[in-house]
Amino acid sequence: MGDRTDGQDAAETPELPVEILVHILSFLHASDRKEASLVCHSWYHASQDLRFQKNVTFCFPASASSLELVRGLGRKSRCSLVISQLDGFSMSRSLLLEVGLCLGSQLESLALPGSSITEASLLSLLPRLTSLRRLDLRGLDSLFMSGAFLSREEHRQQVRSALSGLEELDLSDLRYLSDLTFTRLTSCTPRLRRLSLAGCHIAFEFDPYRGCPVGAVEDSSALLSLRNLKRLLTEQKSTLVALDLSRTSITPESLRTIAQVQDLVLEELCLHGCKELTDYSVEVLVKHQPRLQKLDVSACTELSSRSVEAIAHNLKSLANLSMSCDWRLTEKGLADLLSLSSLRSLDLSECLHISGSEIVKGLTESNPSRAQLETLSLKSCTYIRDLSVFSLTQLLGNSLSELDLTSCVNVTDLSVCAITTYLQRLVVLRLGWCKQVTDWGLLGMVETSKCDEETGEKGPRFTRTFGNMGFFKPPRMPFEERPKLVTQNDLEQFSQQPGASLLALTRLQELDLSACAKLTDSSIKQVVQHPDLHRLSLSMLSEITDASLASVARHCRSLTSLALSHCPGITDRGIAQAAPYLHRLQHLYLSFCGGITDRSLFVLVQHCKRLKTLDISRCRNISPTAMDLLQSQLPFLENIHYKYIGGTDLTFTL
Repeated sequence: MGDRTDGQDAAETPELPVEILVHILSFLHASDRKEASLVCHSWYHASQDLRFQKNVTFCFPASASSLELVRGLGRKSRCSLVISQLDGFSMSRSLLLEVGLCLGSQLESLALPGSSITEASLLSLLPRLTSLRRLDLRGLDSLFMSGAFLSREEHRQQVRSALSGLEELDLSDLRYLSDLTFTRLTSCTPRLRRLSLAGCHIAFEFDPYRGCPVGAVEDSSALLSLRNLKRLLTEQKSTLVALDLSRTSITPESLRTIAQVQDLVLEELCLHGCKELTDYSVEVLVKHQPRLQKLDVSACTELSSRSVEAIAHNLKSLANLSMSCDWRLTEKGLADLLSLSSLRSLDLSECLHISGSEIVKGLTESNPSRAQLETLSLKSCTYIRDLSVFSLTQLLGNSLSELDLTSCVNVTDLSVCAITTYLQRLVVLRLGWCKQVTDWGLLGMVETSKCDEETGEKGPRFTRTFGNMGFFKPPRMPFEERPKLVTQNDLEQFSQQPGASLLALTRLQELDLSACAKLTDSSIKQVVQHPDLHRLSLSMLSEITDASLASVARHCRSLTSLALSHCPGITDRGIAQAAPYLHRLQHLYLSFCGGITDRSLFVLVQHCKRLKTLDISRCRNISPTAMDLLQSQLPFLENIHYKYIGGTDLTFTL
């Protein structure tokens, strides 16, 4: 046996049955399964099993090479497409024709972003898409500009026959959508479940073109009116459950009209950026639509805590709520909101008066029906302090998978230690701009005296004056003290201690530590070692060097996005050491990295073939010649930012 050659051994080794390979691959994340499919033919065929093909979307631009891709997709039983950069020329027409011929009965979803196709091109395609469930036409002004889209009855009949099963229609950001074109299109989609009109020009009360109230005359050829929208909601009330009217000028009375459509039962409603809405309109909405499960009223700047109280008392099935940038919100009502057992996601980012005390109150252990939050965003809530974070981490330890504390400037190492100790289910952690976080926090080595000072000997507690939350304690200024540097002896102690460091977050897939200026190589090298990490931001960490970059690359080989902008310690040497481990990298940000030269670009061309986005703005040692080579050698590169490279102002973004 010892004399056999490697070829003989390989020939006598039986291949695993495809069923076993499929079972093995089922334990892998999608990105890992994609890598495994490149090993050999048998692994590739196993990766194509139908159980892995659910919700697979193929994204590509309109080009000659895309024709062959579309023909190859014809072998799949179902698929979804995102085709960009389509126009009215022959190549785009040929591509759409091929999509109709090869994928007409298999295509489930179609989106055409950044395109300017003609009515004739789309009308030649739609009648063939007999299995389509989702159609995304957002921003396709070229279709609706003339007002003649679907004006012929024969075309409407053909499209209606194909799209009778369409469930989702996205018409966002269409400047020329009118009553006439809206009615023609939606008459072909009688079973809609989800409709988006975000950013559309909708006349809710007054028609500026005719100088009269909306609905006083026949359908408009210039604007979409509330009357027509109400007609659709009435006609399709039995199926429609989700509506997006974000960034429109909807008024309180108009929202009341929509909410009171008889027998309409909405489960999702998005009103982001509808600045005319008031507390009264939200109170009416939740009264008439009590089965809402997802509500987005973010950036509705007139809303106050009255809206929070109305939502908490009426929406007993609410699972997702976003009230970010609602600046008038206070703590009032949040305790009742967090008592909703159905609530899973809460976004209060940039709500400047939120301190977290009422959130903790609503989540106390004495409340058996409290929310089991999976996602919590407190971004830019500057009153959030360690005591609130310490309490929240203990209360949400069994459920929370995403936590955003970006720009919570009073958060310190104590909060980081609480997060790593209690929130070990975290998948996403964002601590960007938490400038008091230091190496000690990431290493899980906060001094005992510091813990006692912040939480007290018996742990966190609340008082009516909130005295021990530190509200009346002036914040420490960055220049008043510099953290003690971590020594080699400290690192040896770290390797032996039982306490939780960032390493305890074994499920982490996204980590943002940008602008945590006190972090150095000492912690980054020791604890940023997560094999499943996909997105990492270390931008504006002036103390880290190539050693951190090399360590991250060796231990985090699943990275698809890496941000290192404004890191002066990163040089060509670090890129050369890291790039061989970053084969999956798709987005890389290196702006203002003065130590990066042409040599780094040559290394990226060699090892990072999948780059889609590269930012090398203000890298003064990179030449336009090297940049041209980069673009010609990386086939997937879509966005490259290179303003002021080589000391010149090349203000182009491709």
